[in-house]
Amino acid sequence: MAASDSNGEPDLEQPFISHLIELRDRLLRMVVAVFVVFLCLFPFTNSIYTFVATPLMAHLPQGSSMIATEVASPFLIPFKLVLVAAVFVAMPYILHQFWGFVAPGLYRHEKTLAVPLLVSSVILFYLGMLFAYFVVFPLIFAFFTSTAPEGVAVMTDISHYLSFVLTLFFAFGIAFEVPIATILLVWMGVVTPESLVAQRPYIIVGAFVIGMFLTPPDVFSQTLLAVPMWLLFEAGVFFARILVRRREAAEEEGAETEDAEPAVAPAGVGAAAAPAPSRSASPTAGEGLVVGADISGGDPFDPERFVPMTPAEMEAELAAIEAAEQVETKPAAPSPEPASADPVEAKLHRIGQLRNRGDESGARRLLYQVLEEGNEDQRRVARNILEQLDAP
Repeated sequence: MAASDSNGEPDLEQPFISHLIELRDRLLRMVVAVFVVFLCLFPFTNSIYTFVATPLMAHLPQGSSMIATEVASPFLIPFKLVLVAAVFVAMPYILHQFWGFVAPGLYRHEKTLAVPLLVSSVILFYLGMLFAYFVVFPLIFAFFTSTAPEGVAVMTDISHYLSFVLTLFFAFGIAFEVPIATILLVWMGVVTPESLVAQRPYIIVGAFVIGMFLTPPDVFSQTLLAVPMWLLFEAGVFFARILVRRREAAEEEGAETEDAEPAVAPAGVGAAAAPAPSRSASPTAGEGLVVGADISGGDPFDPERFVPMTPAEMEAELAAIEAAEQVETKPAAPSPEPASADPVEAKLHRIGQLRNRGDESGARRLLYQVLEEGNEDQRRVARNILEQLDAP
């Protein structure tokens, strides 16, 4: 992350130790936030566990209940549940601290997409947990309790039950992040919406395989996770297509704007000469003829109005003509070649050519490669160019 001076020019990168100090401060804030939420939830420990156990308790046979097979389980298991719940509740603040640490190193166009994706990922994770609690749990617990053999009392241990539900909460929360992952892959150029649609059969099979690994070993849990993953994948492809269309429209609009702008010659280099006076214009009667003026216009040459130049004026005129001829006949300077055989320097040279042609998307791709492959000076140059491209 680079600092900037008062004039807005990029300065040297911050020392590595400053990043570590900032990371330490933000991690401490995350821990404090989780601890505060935990203290707020701790008085309701047993009530929270009862709420989480309700889907199973509603389907247990008459006279059955949950059991604790270990001595400390009645205290430790609700304590563990409240601690995990505190992390889930404080997740927006945790992600906010993470965003505050990462955001200074992102460019403007990256922040524009990152903020909506960050908020959407939190909402989708919570939706996955709610889907597991209200839809999946009642179905699978009703099936499990109804298939118990005769003479088997269904009395689940509270520690095993907590491990089961936390696994499903985490699995469905991660599975509901499929649209975010799809959009990120398309945004980074790894895949395209068309290639994802072509691979749809394999993705459906992969969803069932992931469901098999992330859920308990039963077909119902696997199916209830795989089907939403497939539907969310389709939603991700839909939004990825919208993103691609908007990006293409923005690139076309930028290209049209560049074509409409007139080319401006740099000051002092190839500047357009002032328009020459019309050759048809001639001095009117009574006006003196300017020395060296063009009298080849419409009026015939009048010897009485001719004013000869002095020797000094003649020498100055000849010197000006010779200088103009030398400028016109001087060969154009060849385009500078890379100073060395360094491939990164060659990419920087290529970036300059692409910018001159108005190909900003191609220049950005090479700039990202320079940021990964170049040394400190080369990365600084690449960051400066990207800031110029991002400037309004």
